[in-house]
Amino acid sequence: MNESSDFRLKKIPLSYGGGHMPVLGFGTLIPDIDVTTNATRYALEAGFRHFDCAERYRNEREVGDALQAWLAAGEISREDIFVTTKLWNTNHRPERVKPAFDASLDKLRLNYLDLYLIHTPFAFQPGDDQDPRDQNGNIFYDHGVTLLDTWRAMESLVDQGTCRAIGLSDITLDGLLPLYEAARIKPAVVQVESHPYLPETEFLKFCNEKGIVFLVGAPLGHGMSAGPLEDPVIKAIASRVGQTPAQVLLAWGVQRGTAVLAKTRTEARAKENFNISPLPQDAFDEINSIRTRQRLNDVTTTGVPGFIPRVRSM
Repeated sequence: MNESSDFRLKKIPLSYGGGHMPVLGFGTLIPDIDVTTNATRYALEAGFRHFDCAERYRNEREVGDALQAWLAAGEISREDIFVTTKLWNTNHRPERVKPAFDASLDKLRLNYLDLYLIHTPFAFQPGDDQDPRDQNGNIFYDHGVTLLDTWRAMESLVDQGTCRAIGLSDITLDGLLPLYEAARIKPAVVQVESHPYLPETEFLKFCNEKGIVFLVGAPLGHGMSAGPLEDPVIKAIASRVGQTPAQVLLAWGVQRGTAVLAKTRTEARAKENFNISPLPQDAFDEINSIRTRQRLNDVTTTGVPGFIPRVRSM
């Protein structure tokens, strides 16, 4: 196995819950539900074995169709893939956690999950409407439940054996600390926005010290034109090493010890995102020296992901 291949197939052990997470993951936040199954199939063909889903994306069933087709054909075994999904904000009340988990498991057509995340640390008004708002467009928050209440219900899923590990998404280090201290089962993973404009160095250091996998949900800066993909340092390095800016950003994320997620609808881009190689040390250091600082998604202050279309339940 050559260095590049080994780099792409690297796995990070989960200190809490067991198992190993592939460092390269495929994100399934694909607004067009109709292309989700093909996009997931392209990711499988490219070599991805880590799939990041969410109740809120409203396409777990389509992802599950692609995974099941490969499982049925004998292309992969269940142990070959690492599947994550997430509890949405309207299901934070403890009595709603297991039904939400079971519904996701059913849509994905799996008998266990490798990882279940609290999608954001904000509780919304419980109900079928995933985006509950008042007449002025303000979110209805649920102040009758705490994050620790929700976490205790998540811990029960691990106890029952159908969920191997639990964690949180879109949380800050300050938000994580009190829950980490109080948790009986520690978070195995935190998934956050991070890229050269938002390196989250202190957060990453804490996770490394505590054995928590730091999973980057936006290594390409959400693909925004004003983001790191267009940064002149990244573009110059890409030209110098013969990779695309996306490949450079993904490689930088892996080299700094994080797991990264990339999403795409196309076969060509799935192959590109998986086909990354280690960066020369000078290039890696140059990216670390970028001084632009910008968070591109304010979900950590509102609980409303800025890149998921608002959809009201029917």
